[in-house]
Amino acid sequence: MSFAVATSPRRQRLVRFFLVGLTAATIQTALLWVFVDIGRINYLLSAFVAIEVTILFQYVLNNAWTFHRSRHTSMREYLVGMGKTNLVRGTAIPLQLGALYALVTWGGIEYLVANAIAIAATGLYRYALDSNWTWN
Repeated sequence: MSFAVATSPRRQRLVRFFLVGLTAATIQTALLWVFVDIGRINYLLSAFVAIEVTILFQYVLNNAWTFHRSRHTSMREYLVGMGKTNLVRGTAIPLQLGALYALVTWGGIEYLVANAIAIAATGLYRYALDSNWTWN
């Protein structure tokens, strides 16, 4: 006997968005570490580049999996959607970088830990905007 848990499409979408975000956060953190510790690039500039890379990565995964019911399929839809998600997530970059800076500078928190906190703090903001505008 199997016990399937019935989940609403909204809950399923939120869980998938979280899993994509968790994967992207891991990649973002790894890129940040590589840029800072190996490349010796300033942590804020490194974070900016790592965020942008993961914005594009997340769009691809979210379009294919999280928002598969409203997936962008034509080239035009795909590019417009990528532009929208970049705009939406781009508005979160100053919030994330600001939190990162504050946590490192005033909180004395190590930059990788501070980055994880900043990612978590801006996650719901990104979900609300992406789900309501990019894949409405």
